[in-house]
Amino acid sequence: MSVDAIAQETTILVVDDNPTNLQVLFDLLTEQGYRVAIAKSGEIALQRLQIAQPNLILLDVMMPGIDGFETCQQIKANPDTSDIPIIFMTALSDAVDKVKGLNLGAVDYITKPIQHEEVLARIRVHLQLRNATRLMELRTLELNQTLERLQQTQQHLVQGEKMSALGQLVAGVAHEINNPVNFIHGNLNFVEEYVGDLLTSIALYQKHYPDPAAEIQDWEKNLDLEFLQTDLTKMLGSMHMGCDRIRQLVLSLRNFSRLDEAELKPVNIHEGIESTLVILQHRLKANSTLPTIQIVRDYGQLPEVECYPSQLNQVFMNILSNAIDALEEKHQRHQSYSHPEPYPEAAIAAPTITIHTTLMNSHWISVRITDNGMGMTETTRTKLFNPFFTTKSVGKGTGLGLSISHQIATEKHGGRIECFSTVGEGTEFVVQIPIQQGFAATPVPARVMVEC
Repeated sequence: MSVDAIAQETTILVVDDNPTNLQVLFDLLTEQGYRVAIAKSGEIALQRLQIAQPNLILLDVMMPGIDGFETCQQIKANPDTSDIPIIFMTALSDAVDKVKGLNLGAVDYITKPIQHEEVLARIRVHLQLRNATRLMELRTLELNQTLERLQQTQQHLVQGEKMSALGQLVAGVAHEINNPVNFIHGNLNFVEEYVGDLLTSIALYQKHYPDPAAEIQDWEKNLDLEFLQTDLTKMLGSMHMGCDRIRQLVLSLRNFSRLDEAELKPVNIHEGIESTLVILQHRLKANSTLPTIQIVRDYGQLPEVECYPSQLNQVFMNILSNAIDALEEKHQRHQSYSHPEPYPEAAIAAPTITIHTTLMNSHWISVRITDNGMGMTETTRTKLFNPFFTTKSVGKGTGLGLSISHQIATEKHGGRIECFSTVGEGTEFVVQIPIQQGFAATPVPARVMVEC
């Protein structure tokens, strides 16, 4: 934002009991395009703040009645006015008084008699800093609210297995996050530019005026200007890193949903699996009942596979979600037993999900997802792909996840999906799909049964 734009939108409250000082500052600031309000005492200033709030306050220290220090203290104690920058105006040269003012919340000091260029320069600096800070706070609040909505909705959908709508929702939320993040990321460049200009101005001032007034020397000493310059640059760098991390997360969400790729398209299967793992990251972390779930990746060299990306990602999501549920159930049952059998401590291995991808032949690929959870009986296994069949408690599952997954793998992609399980040892799901749609050859069997 330019200096002229800042001036046109800015109101400055000048508080001073000296009519001459008020008139001088009023004329100076009005000439620069600022809107100016005046108050002849601290009491009047506090009354004005109840009606309208300025963007910055020039506050005289020595006033009858409520002096500048007490006025500043009351302004900062009020949540509605605490963020308004206050610049003290004083003829005092005692460093103790300056430190007192800064401790009360003032951002700067101007020494009387007032130098016009100094006043204008300090006002510009603090208005720019305030505008930049408020803009960052606003965008950060919007981003946090959007992320919170994403987490709540994501958790609800995963628990409810409403996978038919997850792709659209994730894409929409990713788009909503992307806008404020890009806004913040773009404005950080301007903030860095503004801060750089301010620091350059300070460096030039120090170069051409190596021996400033004692008041400025005391202020710089208390402020630790050298540390501030270094730390501010590091802080902006950290903000850039944070924005980049969020943008990477948004990219993973978009890769998962792939709503812009609703038609058949060659894609990297491993990217879809990794995007799904990002979505489920919160369920893989350790909690009070389950240690961290280990993900073992055994990826083969796969070509790009022609498929419907968002729908295939839903298949991976359903299988991985069920694997996590099985691991949680196993460890909860283990904790509920008071005697060592049938789940002794030594028998409970670390919860693990293994993902193995293979190029079966020149026309087919295989994705095997294995867990070391509860496993299931043969009766349960034969019903897994039936619509509305579920082994979960009421309200936790609809029984549609694996049925939809079967439909996607077989009808949409001309492939196959199979399940193999052993009670107490774990479960394996095998998804096989052709590299190119329309290929009619029979895939390699998932498992070959040999009778002896």
